[in-house]
Amino acid sequence: MGALSHLRVLDLSRVLAGPWSGQILADLGAEVIKVERPGVGDDTRAWGPPFLKDARGENTSEAAYYLSANRNKRSLTIDFTQPEGQRLVRELAAKSDILIENFKVGGLAAYGLDYESLKAINPRLIYCSITGFGQTGPYAKRAGYDFMIQGLGGLMSLTGRPEGDEGAGPMKVGVALTDILTGLYSTVAILAALAHREHGGGGQRIDMALLDVQVACLANQAMNYLTTGVAPRRLGNAHPNIVPYQDFPTADGDFILTVGNDGQFRKFAEVAGQPQWADDPRFATNKQRVANRAELIPLIRQVTVFKTTAEWIGLLEQASVPCGPINDLAKMFEDPQVIARGLAIELAHPLAGRVPQVASPIRLSETPVEYRNAPPLLGEHTDQILSEVLALTADEIQRLRTAGVL
Repeated sequence: MGALSHLRVLDLSRVLAGPWSGQILADLGAEVIKVERPGVGDDTRAWGPPFLKDARGENTSEAAYYLSANRNKRSLTIDFTQPEGQRLVRELAAKSDILIENFKVGGLAAYGLDYESLKAINPRLIYCSITGFGQTGPYAKRAGYDFMIQGLGGLMSLTGRPEGDEGAGPMKVGVALTDILTGLYSTVAILAALAHREHGGGGQRIDMALLDVQVACLANQAMNYLTTGVAPRRLGNAHPNIVPYQDFPTADGDFILTVGNDGQFRKFAEVAGQPQWADDPRFATNKQRVANRAELIPLIRQVTVFKTTAEWIGLLEQASVPCGPINDLAKMFEDPQVIARGLAIELAHPLAGRVPQVASPIRLSETPVEYRNAPPLLGEHTDQILSEVLALTADEIQRLRTAGVL
């Protein structure tokens, strides 16, 4: 039994941030009911190619994007624009511990599914709203997508080649990182609200915004600005506060060197055949190396091109200097450490036989993550949920389906 197996989550969210949070809770044992639009479902079901292939190599209806964030859930289709659909969602909310939604601000109030309406029937409900800009402020009613938030929230000003380099310009991160981080922060907030409730408090509203999360996650770069008043500039793969901490060319490609302290720099200089660097007043301390970055980096580049990536990694690992390759995803999933940690798994799937998944990184000694079922087909569990949770009969379910509610 998972750590959260005593909880029921009503997941009304779509796309990534909300579903990501729901999947984390599901992996930890919670019963997660994914409420979707009949005939359409989560937007990401159509966000392909690529699509999952069946045993004959033919595309199924399941987009890879959708499959990344909906494991261990059950899918229920309800049209809650209809009064009977609203009634069903309210009855499910009355029997749930947590509700996750990412509709526009005020969007669910028209259906009587807003926090105040559901709090009246379930005071213990933890209601997590995820939007682009939060429930307050001049942008509250705007839609917000990850790419737009990466730009508005400052991340793209820090990502990309420096000005003056070929191909210079702002660049988004290669995955929807703001969505993922918002899903993680939402999960933390939900668990905090649960702790409050389980120590005598009631339910509460959680107001999560992609923009808030993006700004919060600027971390040291935000503080670099706030303490100096100078906006950080793009440095490509270099680090604003540590040198050398970036990629370097090798005889057959590139590798990453991440020197975190002066002792490591001395070891690197010795391996590189340049021990004098560690005593050079321009480079002896990290503060000096940052100040003299423009002089040191070309010197290192002139040295690293004479050995292969594998040779550098082998020598530097022996000297306890952090470094590594730049893998594509094929090489990453073939890495012995990734294999040893079991980060690629498979689950049984009704259309494809098996579906690949990326394992949860959470490792608990007493209540480990359980992989119970693959991301569900659209409406796969509608009848099961309505009969088990709301005690509806087969005739009642058929009537609702005929009426277009399900």
